[in-house]
Amino acid sequence: MINKKIRKINHFSAGIDIGASDIFIGVENKEVRSFPTFTENYLEAISYLKENKITTVAMEATGVYWYALYDMIEASGIEVYLVNGRAMKNVPGRKSDVQDCQWLQELHSYGLLRRCFIPDDITRQLRTYCRLRQDHLSLSSQHIQHMQKAFDSMNIKLHNVISQINGVSGLRIVKAIIDGNHNPIELSKLCENSILKKKQDLVIVSLKGHYREDYIFTLSQAVDGYEFYQKKALECDKQIEKLLEKITKDKSIPQKIKPAKRIRHNAPKIENLHRMLMQLTDGNDPSQVVGLTDKALLELIAETGTDLSRWPTEKHFTSWLCLAPGKHQSGKKNKNRNRKGHTKAGQIFRNAAFSLTKSKHTAIGAFYQRIKAKKGPLIAIKATARKIAVIYYNVMTRGIEYVEKGIIGYQQKVKEQRLKYLNNQAKKLGFNLLPINT
Repeated sequence: MINKKIRKINHFSAGIDIGASDIFIGVENKEVRSFPTFTENYLEAISYLKENKITTVAMEATGVYWYALYDMIEASGIEVYLVNGRAMKNVPGRKSDVQDCQWLQELHSYGLLRRCFIPDDITRQLRTYCRLRQDHLSLSSQHIQHMQKAFDSMNIKLHNVISQINGVSGLRIVKAIIDGNHNPIELSKLCENSILKKKQDLVIVSLKGHYREDYIFTLSQAVDGYEFYQKKALECDKQIEKLLEKITKDKSIPQKIKPAKRIRHNAPKIENLHRMLMQLTDGNDPSQVVGLTDKALLELIAETGTDLSRWPTEKHFTSWLCLAPGKHQSGKKNKNRNRKGHTKAGQIFRNAAFSLTKSKHTAIGAFYQRIKAKKGPLIAIKATARKIAVIYYNVMTRGIEYVEKGIIGYQQKVKEQRLKYLNNQAKKLGFNLLPINT
């Protein structure tokens, strides 16, 4: 139990444990009350909190069950602390829903809980649409794999010759095969000229296969599934566009807007997306950072909003993203342990870092290669993601404009740092370093 000498901060507090069928509310010096999870019972629970003059409640983030109750309690004027379950482990051997809500209440009354970051209502709406869009794209990618499997079953190697089977040329050929055209020469003519100029003969060879009715049916089903989820993603784009227009309606357009970078895959079909994003960020343009595009910026704003003052420094921000190393110190030992958990925003930065693994001209790409040579690819991805996140934070909070200095500039900077280190070490040992005359 909590040491009673510690001063209480929240005197009128409650703890709520949320389940699929019941919620349990713990109030100090009261028996735990349970309520079913129907909406009318939620209203009864809020009335119970007000009867006991509760001004602040703490609840654990359990799946999606907390969404409705959080909104309803917040709308009633009671402060809500949503907390991570890892931060409030109970005494071993004393785990139950009743004891959980009591433990939550007690910890919260002494101010020992850290609340999760919950963005404003508009940002939460944008987040819902963006996450749903990403889910549709993930499901559509599974159907691309089904197309490839059907091709492999018929020994058709088109997906090994062209870069994207779901591209314009690929889908033309796939639909022609489903319609009954199995002539490799005729099918090859459906490709774009850019493909025909370089590898027409290879395309023809790849389309010679063992066509079977059952595999063609499988291919047809995969195409239908792919187009269905692409259509649903497009509907999400329309909702995002309406919401962005609503948010930016009264915002001024920045005078100097740099051209938007090209988005290679799954670009949102949103008119004036770049302009509206620049209105949201007051002209600060993190999309110019290598690895980031308007698509990534849209997803990041949906996760964190545009006001990053919630995190005092870039260290706080990268720690919340789970991109900073964990701290595990005992006595004189400081053990390196990987942090558990992840965030959606952190994954966006990881994806940005992954896109730079083969970069041969950027400074951040060179940074990845240097860390990879020392620590391996997994740590290099995380370190690179953190570097991009720090740049993003500085652009958004301080308006610092990102300038890509290139790999030569980065290598020169690393060389200067190494020389400085070597000179300092030499001075400690009583030596001076002199350049070799060539």
